Amino acid sequence: MNRKQLNLLIGLVLVVGGLGVIIYNRQTASWNSNDSTIGGKLLPDLPLNDVAEIAITQGTTNLHVVKKDDLWRVAERWDYPADFSKVSELLRKLWELETVRKITVGPSQLGRLELLPPDKGTGSGTRLELKDKDKKAIRSVMIGKKYMREGDDSSPMGGGSIPVGRYVMVESAGSESSPVWVLSDPLSQVETKPDGWLDKTFFKVTKLRSAAITAANETNSWTIHRETETGDLMLADIQEAEHFDKSKASGVGYLLSSPSFNDIVSPENSDTGFEAPRAARIETFEGFTYTVKVGEKTGDENFPIKVTVSADLPAERTAGPDEKPEDKERLDKEFTDNHAKLVEKLDTEKALEKWTYLVSKWTIDALLKERNDFMAEENSEDATSAEPPSIPSFGPPDVGLPPPFPGQ
Repeated sequence: MNRKQLNLLIGLVLVVGGLGVIIYNRQTASWNSNDSTIGGKLLPDLPLNDVAEIAITQGTTNLHVVKKDDLWRVAERWDYPADFSKVSELLRKLWELETVRKITVGPSQLGRLELLPPDKGTGSGTRLELKDKDKKAIRSVMIGKKYMREGDDSSPMGGGSIPVGRYVMVESAGSESSPVWVLSDPLSQVETKPDGWLDKTFFKVTKLRSAAITAANETNSWTIHRETETGDLMLADIQEAEHFDKSKASGVGYLLSSPSFNDIVSPENSDTGFEAPRAARIETFEGFTYTVKVGEKTGDENFPIKVTVSADLPAERTAGPDEKPEDKERLDKEFTDNHAKLVEKLDTEKALEKWTYLVSKWTIDALLKERNDFMAEENSEDATSAEPPSIPSFGPPDVGLPPPFPGQ
């Protein structure tokens, strides 16, 4: 090879190498652009007050949380009230979201970031749309793959990948391509499960006085009550052969004291499963009466229940016979404040009556007990029965008469 050929070969190597560097830099720039924006808002000038609908689409699943009559409702759950705290938190977050990095990718690369439209199958993302009262789109955001980071093995949470951010793309009408942004928030609350958006405010029994269960088999019916708020729970109409164990009835005292529900039943199927319901009547020291009907267990281990509520709330307080004037003023105010809270509680719970709810077995476990479940095991020391144990009769000891005093 002569010098001329060698110089030509070296020149070709330099040209090919230079082209390789240019192509590599372009590919790298497509994933980590020098035109990065840090700290800017994802949705600047978002008119929060105009938002009247949140529409989330993931694959073929849709969720619509819509504002109707000044109340947010879940359309896929027959307009049941939505959890306002969750709705407001999401809207506030969208208004405050700041970008960490801007990257430029081509259409062929969107699938790798799960930013394809929801109906595209593999590589598709979740579309979040904000609409006004006329269902006109205000903003549309495609939410893609979560940005993961390896956790610290020494941390209490352990190692493994944890979501620390999200790839998103703000969709623009009439634009075929939009920049992809990296956020420092994984947006985990953006989900299409309707039950996750429901307002879980529920009936709450406080200061239980009695619970009476009517079972299909009368022998399984029972009534447990107590005379004072802190008194022992007792079984009514106890039979001679029954040995009631009050420790086994302790759970009845907390019946529906902090309940929740998992989902609601379609109004069209609200009577399904109630062919032979178990009924309960619960009374409280505050004057509330709850009637609960429990249906047959569903395939997902939930129970359908229906609840109605009423209350007898005295409008005035009866003063004590020896009540001092300064005490009367304080006690009257306490009574008035408490009465207002009870009226509000009644109004809130009356609004829940028209729905049929699905609850876990744990929520109504005490209502499912049979009469025999409250009976003591043989030789148990905690048992009480209708007939108290006999008390042995002791006569005076036969010790003889005392000796006579001297001189007698």
